[in-house]
Amino acid sequence: METNTRLTHWTLRPATPADVEVIAELRAVVMRPDLERLGRFDEHRVRQRFRDAFVARHLSIIEAGDRFAGCVALRPAEDGHWLEHFFIAPELQGHGLGSAVLRGVLARTDADGALVRLNVLQGSAARRLYERHGFSVESEDSVDVFMVREPS
Repeated sequence: METNTRLTHWTLRPATPADVEVIAELRAVVMRPDLERLGRFDEHRVRQRFRDAFVARHLSIIEAGDRFAGCVALRPAEDGHWLEHFFIAPELQGHGLGSAVLRGVLARTDADGALVRLNVLQGSAARRLYERHGFSVESEDSVDVFMVREPS
């Protein structure tokens, strides 16, 4: 299948300020179902929170088949890194792209011997992806699940 072939060939490139709006829109689309389920979706706020938090030097754009496929950030922290803004375009989900990107990111942090933290919304299917890649729950509240992964 053509879709799967394209997804075996992906790259990361540094984000630029020109990427802000396409990522803010992707974030809104990807997070909407979980935020609505939690009663927290706000059409403006979901985009503005990303714009306010955007730091290009930590963010990479995922390209697959010569097109924008998503993004991922790895922000340095005192005791390792925070995995943030990991979004895959809905039409490309379920084909292994998220797992492939996550494996690549974690290979870098493992090589550095670095701990990785993240948070995911309660009930999000993404939690299963993170658990498959060695993340475990550190704490949680009614909205977020905070996860951690020790280096392999």
